[in-house]
Amino acid sequence: MILSRKLQVKFVLQYMLNTVIMDIDNTLLLPNSEHKSDIKTPFLIGVAGGTASGKSTVCKKIMIQLGQADMEQAQRQVVSISQDSFYRELTPAEKAKAKKGLFNFDHPDAFNENLMYDTLQEILKGRIVKVPCYDYRSNSLDHENKLTIYPADVVLFEGILVFYFPKIRDLFHMKLFVDTDSDTRLARRVPRDINERGRDLDAVLTQYMTFVKPAFEEFCSPTKKFADVIIPRGADNTVAIDLIVQHIADFLNNRSRYGSSTSISTYCTNVDHEHGNFNGIGFRDPDSFMAIRRYSSLCNELNMKDNVYFGKHQNMTHH
Repeated sequence: MILSRKLQVKFVLQYMLNTVIMDIDNTLLLPNSEHKSDIKTPFLIGVAGGTASGKSTVCKKIMIQLGQADMEQAQRQVVSISQDSFYRELTPAEKAKAKKGLFNFDHPDAFNENLMYDTLQEILKGRIVKVPCYDYRSNSLDHENKLTIYPADVVLFEGILVFYFPKIRDLFHMKLFVDTDSDTRLARRVPRDINERGRDLDAVLTQYMTFVKPAFEEFCSPTKKFADVIIPRGADNTVAIDLIVQHIADFLNNRSRYGSSTSISTYCTNVDHEHGNFNGIGFRDPDSFMAIRRYSSLCNELNMKDNVYFGKHQNMTHH
């Protein structure tokens, strides 16, 4: 029986996310392993995509659906961080250029790669960190009003180049790419930059054609190949968002039931069908093992072209 396209998407994404979101101590039994610490190691999700593609909106919808958006920062199980907080400090000359729309904020050199990496490392160690907010009107970081990030179970890190830097890309347990067509992105960027960032139309269009569009094609778009899941139409794709939310909720429920762990792993290959092992790891729950088997078969049979794409290059065995 052939499933409808929507059911195919839901079925495959369900099992794909099961493999990516499973916490090692919640669903897997490692040989000779013991619970050595109660440190809360978050499940780190990277959310990439072009400017105004809907990255922050996707993260916001995930937070809202999980009931996290209106909670106190210290009580949240899911938090979202913007890569914009890691723009490097501009020199006076660069600030003068930025004021005229002549500085390229979409180039990798605009970001403080080392600070970004060090901060994510601290987050993965379950430590409290403080990150500045970026002031788009003054093109500077607001160090007086830093956002405090408390230890959480799930951390969403979104930005145009979150997959560009290899050492940062390798930190993510799951990678999402929000794929929205360029016309839609430009149509969103123009009113946003005018109304929220105090820029005029000519400056917005000049900056887009001079820096934003070329940088997307050179630096951002090529990182799509690193994504585990590609979400077409961005925040308008409710099917993909609902399923991601569902599985994050499952992850949170499992962690609440079994407790925090010090490591999280993903496994998608080398299934030992006879003994219930996956990459040399034994499953506590036979249903989880069967889910991996079904997912492995489905990935070879189905090529989804509607609500979600899967990164075919990934075997997701390295986390």
